[in-house]
Amino acid sequence: MPGPLNKVFADMPTTIFTVMSDLANEHGAINLGQGFPDTDGPETVRRVAADAILNGPNQYPPSRGTAELRRAVADHNRRFYGLEVDWREEVIVTSGATEALAACLFALVSRGDEVIVLEPAYDSYAPVIRAAGGVPRFVPLQPPDWRLDEAALRAAFSASTRAIIVNTPMNPTGKVFDDAELELIADLLRQYDACAVCDEVYEHLTFSGRRHVPLMTLPDMRGRCLRVGSAGKTFSLTGWKVGYVTADRSLADTLARSHQFLTFTTVPALQHAVAAGLGSDADYFQSLAADLESRRDLLAAGLERLGFSVLPCRGTYFLVADFSRLDAGRSAEAFCRRLTAEAGVAAIPVSAFYHPGAAAVPDNLVRFCFCKRREILEEALQRLAAYFS
Repeated sequence: MPGPLNKVFADMPTTIFTVMSDLANEHGAINLGQGFPDTDGPETVRRVAADAILNGPNQYPPSRGTAELRRAVADHNRRFYGLEVDWREEVIVTSGATEALAACLFALVSRGDEVIVLEPAYDSYAPVIRAAGGVPRFVPLQPPDWRLDEAALRAAFSASTRAIIVNTPMNPTGKVFDDAELELIADLLRQYDACAVCDEVYEHLTFSGRRHVPLMTLPDMRGRCLRVGSAGKTFSLTGWKVGYVTADRSLADTLARSHQFLTFTTVPALQHAVAAGLGSDADYFQSLAADLESRRDLLAAGLERLGFSVLPCRGTYFLVADFSRLDAGRSAEAFCRRLTAEAGVAAIPVSAFYHPGAAAVPDNLVRFCFCKRREILEEALQRLAAYFS
């Protein structure tokens, strides 16, 4: 028999996302738990990739990414945020944003370093911090508006703090951090000489007039932030797994070495296509957000009519709703299982986005994904209406 396995991963249970997807398949449910669109992204971008696969090259591109895509990412930073970036030294292409996040954390974190995680949180953060030898320090946001508690955040910072993960727009809450919250985080990073891993994969998916502001654009933050973007989210092509990190050269060299030993490089044809996509007219990015906002509104209005209380959602693919008026006393996970098996609509309990043993986990909230076709959202609402009637 082999010796002990890595406990960080060996002790992990099957994720609720897999459990709910399997349950949805078993019962033929509409899966609004899945965090990806049910239609493919722009045909123009896909055609560029198809032509590039046929015409080549199809061999290893540079580990940091093709020059074409790194230039495009640098141009994108300048165009949307006024960030001046050296594409040669300060942009690294990764095989998806999850790999980018792992590469950032492996580059930053040594044994005993603390990394602050704002909860509810994307489920890859804590395991990677622990695998790197670090210690996650969790700070809960306060529903229903997911307020960042200043006192709690200040208490989490210490001389051992190496970094904070800032996910805005935020999965699963749909929160977009405001200027005051970003200024607070920046002030603490300066005070404790720490860095920020900025998960900004939903940067172009903001609604209701909200504007995405990268933490990197604040004074003195240029050299402290590693800014993660995702072609999968920006172009509705999540299966392509193309991400990119913008970081000051003082951070980027070690990040490049970390990335080198994770995936080394990313499919060249997809890099070529994403570079073309990032050069799209502003109309593309505006229409993407407007279309998703209309789907958000469709689902939110329907859920409210049924008796859910829908929490504010200013970005991402996700809507959080309180089901207390419909099924008081049942846990969020039990409610999602019931909804999937009996109503034929799958969702995810927000409690799954907290670490085991977290205090005051809201157990009355579920997350629905609205980046689906309108007819699918309408059918889901019809099923829920029939069930709750």
